[in-house]
Amino acid sequence: MSDGLRSARGAGARHAYVTLVTNADFALGARALIRSLKRTDGRASDICVLHTGGVAEADLAPLSDLGARLVETDLLPTSDAFNAAHTRDKLHRDAPFTKGTKPAFHTPLDNFCKLRLWQLDYERVIFLDADTLVLQPIDRLFDYPELCAAPNVYESLADFRRMNSGVFTARPHAQTFEKMLPLLDAPGAFWRRTDQTFLQEFFPGWHGLPVFDNMLQYVWFNLPELWSWPDIRVLHFQYEKPWQDHDKADRLKPLIDLWRAHADGSEIPDTTALPGPAAS
Repeated sequence: MSDGLRSARGAGARHAYVTLVTNADFALGARALIRSLKRTDGRASDICVLHTGGVAEADLAPLSDLGARLVETDLLPTSDAFNAAHTRDKLHRDAPFTKGTKPAFHTPLDNFCKLRLWQLDYERVIFLDADTLVLQPIDRLFDYPELCAAPNVYESLADFRRMNSGVFTARPHAQTFEKMLPLLDAPGAFWRRTDQTFLQEFFPGWHGLPVFDNMLQYVWFNLPELWSWPDIRVLHFQYEKPWQDHDKADRLKPLIDLWRAHADGSEIPDTTALPGPAAS
């Protein structure tokens, strides 16, 4: 295992779905994600959970019980200036989130641990944020090149120019990780949307995936004409999380109910037959 990573067991496959857990809340999200992956994966791929040292064993145990490989990660070896620029308070002040509400447990500096997936002992990886659900098989993405990601579409067509790093393909390689660090921590560097902004800069020729491979929940009420349950492969709860109480919960109830069914192990409805936004 590479420096900065520790795991009690080795890789069980050449390919892996990888997520990142940095606190108890995202451990709860990862539990639902893992259940959704186990329902849909057709290749017996590994499910790997990168987690920071601050996550309690009691929160990680259910993920291990579901068969996930746990890999503890250190924070990146970034400078004091970088760390100060990317604290929650400073980032939220200098680059405020105006479209939705980030939860109180959002810790921007932890997001950069996502980059350590390039140190993992897998040939190919599909990364998924812990606030996603996989509704249909996505294992075809293992055959896609690095780096493929869907656009950050949830408000208008203008969103197509930006990537969303909640779902992407990667080919782990230590050399790639080593090349990332000098750009990431260059003097004066400020990545307003943390890993997402950085990855778009590092992979300027990133390949676009269909929005259905990373359907953002705000599409439900902002762009309802784009919503198509039979086509959605990954549902992403950006901004407010489905396990929170929040002011958009009533508007997003069908999506939240679907997440809860995965989280508590209930019967999962046929998502291709669910009513669309106009019916809710």
